[in-house]
Amino acid sequence: MTVWYNFFKTTLVRPAVKWWFRVKIEGTEKIPEGGCVLAANHLDAGDTFSLPALIKPTTTFPAKKELFMGKGLKGRVVAWFLTAVGQAPIDRSGGRASVTGLGSVEEKLEASGVVAIFPEGTRSPDGRLYKGHTGVARLALSSGKPVLPVAMINTRLVKSKVGIPTMRNARIVIGDPMEFNEYAAQVNELQVLRWITNEVMGAIQQMTGQTYVDVYASRVKRGDLRGADLSSHILDYPNQNQTRPVPAAGQSAASAGDDSAMGDQRMGE
Repeated sequence: MTVWYNFFKTTLVRPAVKWWFRVKIEGTEKIPEGGCVLAANHLDAGDTFSLPALIKPTTTFPAKKELFMGKGLKGRVVAWFLTAVGQAPIDRSGGRASVTGLGSVEEKLEASGVVAIFPEGTRSPDGRLYKGHTGVARLALSSGKPVLPVAMINTRLVKSKVGIPTMRNARIVIGDPMEFNEYAAQVNELQVLRWITNEVMGAIQQMTGQTYVDVYASRVKRGDLRGADLSSHILDYPNQNQTRPVPAAGQSAASAGDDSAMGDQRMGE
């Protein structure tokens, strides 16, 4: 896996990201040894290759499990590529299936790997920041690894003068690690998972400056909110009017310090 990953990264993807797309990155020194979760907003397809191309550690992006079962020539090529570069299959059908499907991703974290996810679950339909799925919180609590918020800025693909997609003034900013270990025993409590997820999304919002819309982007793109007026769903920040959950007995709320306090291919709730 590492051989193929490094081959594609160093010979193809990184040169394209640095010299054609001209993406700048800040905060790579914040990525800790021992594994972490990188949680980013999602603006366009280029996000999936720009981030891993510009950081040193091998990075795993969860991909929907159907891509690993490809049929036909194209499907088999995609399945081979994902397997060769060490990506992890995830069940994106939502609910309990998505929860149990986190196993392969958790194994990457247990092996001190870096896992990158888009908590929104899909690309933003209009550039705003949407509600995150709680997979990011489940990973943080089950693995005990820190979450680093990542801001994707101006990474939308646009046509260049020669008709080839590029980016303009694109930047990636990696934020400070966020620890939630005081809630480790509450990995199955939805209130805790939602609050943690919202804290992560709030940290992303602070770096990107995006307007926050408290609904899932999938509902806006292809669900019951398609074409709807979303003004009533706009919040100043994700945990607006929410109360911080109380850690389980025996766990100190102060153990996480101030990093987690403010004021998630989809992983479902």
